[in-house]
Amino acid sequence: MKGNVLDMAVGVVIGSAFGKIVSSLVADIITPIISLLTGSVSLTGLKVVFRPEELDAAGQVVQAEIALTYGNFIQAIIDFLIIAFSIFVVLRIINKAHEKFEAISKKEAQEKAEKEEEQSDTELSVLLEIRELLSKNASEKKD
Repeated sequence: MKGNVLDMAVGVVIGSAFGKIVSSLVADIITPIISLLTGSVSLTGLKVVFRPEELDAAGQVVQAEIALTYGNFIQAIIDFLIIAFSIFVVLRIINKAHEKFEAISKKEAQEKAEKEEEQSDTELSVLLEIRELLSKNASEKKD
């Protein structure tokens, strides 16, 4: 039980760190490339404004802007796809390693069974020889 809890804790820590790395990758590398292609400043700046913010004479916001920020959504989708692909690749590698390990284990078990069968065949032949010798000895004593 303690090992499983420890494994899970390590997984959570590594997962959160990996999430930060992916977020940084998307925000600092992928987003600027997409922004260059779309002509926008950044993905997070992409939005549809339903009602602009209203300012008073002093420049203070009287009424906040109402906008659909679809750029944040696109960035979250890119984060998710990268994380999902990474997990897929890791699980695929683990499954391949597990299959190879099982194949090796099966091969070793089969070789062991063959050796045991050969040994039992040898033991059986020796026992049969002993029985024949004993029966010869017994028949010679009777004669």
